[in-house]
Amino acid sequence: MAEAATAVQSPPAGAQAVQRALGLLHCFHDNGPDLSASDLARRTGLSVSTAHRLARTLVSAGFLEQDEQSARYRLGPAVAELGQLSFHQRGLHLAAPELELLSRRTGATADLAIRSGPHAVILVGASVRPESGLGLRRPLHSTALGKVLLTWPRPGEAGVSALGPLPPFTDRTITEPERLDEELAKVRSAGYALNDGESAAGVRTAAVPVLDGTGHARFALAVRSTPAHLTDDRLDWFLGHARSCADALAVLLLPPDQRA
Repeated sequence: MAEAATAVQSPPAGAQAVQRALGLLHCFHDNGPDLSASDLARRTGLSVSTAHRLARTLVSAGFLEQDEQSARYRLGPAVAELGQLSFHQRGLHLAAPELELLSRRTGATADLAIRSGPHAVILVGASVRPESGLGLRRPLHSTALGKVLLTWPRPGEAGVSALGPLPPFTDRTITEPERLDEELAKVRSAGYALNDGESAAGVRTAAVPVLDGTGHARFALAVRSTPAHLTDDRLDWFLGHARSCADALAVLLLPPDQRA
């Protein structure tokens, strides 16, 4: 009986290799320089020989490229192709005009983000780098986008306790899990989140959720400016425009049976 239970709990054949290969791909999240096999090994905790073997397998499948002169690795064309397919399948190309309109109406930067582990990843908006097409990855605890994604999590997404240490970026960053939980309760009650100089001095951001029919945030939408522009007495005006945009994005990005 014990043997049967052990068999049920054993991971599928090849699962460890898949997890390790995915771990190698995640090493390139920071959009830094090309990485050597030693760099990959250090970041993943694998031996250099194992990292090199996995990297070569990913090269053969097009998920990594290896520079012939330096022998260093970068993301390959298969990743770019899948990224573009996912971007269009999600309908995210339809979101850009709505965000541009929101930005023109408010005079603020407008961004749309999803959650990726402990980060909010901006997919569309002014914070997407035009030269690379990559958006910023920002910690959840110090951003308005992140607070929204933590407040209305999707099934299976971890809460505050799983974020680990909450590093400070300014003297206003919330670094205690208990205080962050209290902040998220306020966000849920208010229906929006604020980042008032918590990630960078002189920056103020308001964010609202793009909710599905089950009350989970599929995306977070933010308007970002300076405290002198995004003032307390104009906050409701900014939020009104942001919520109108979020409603439009829900129609564009969610299937009819999943809308709120």
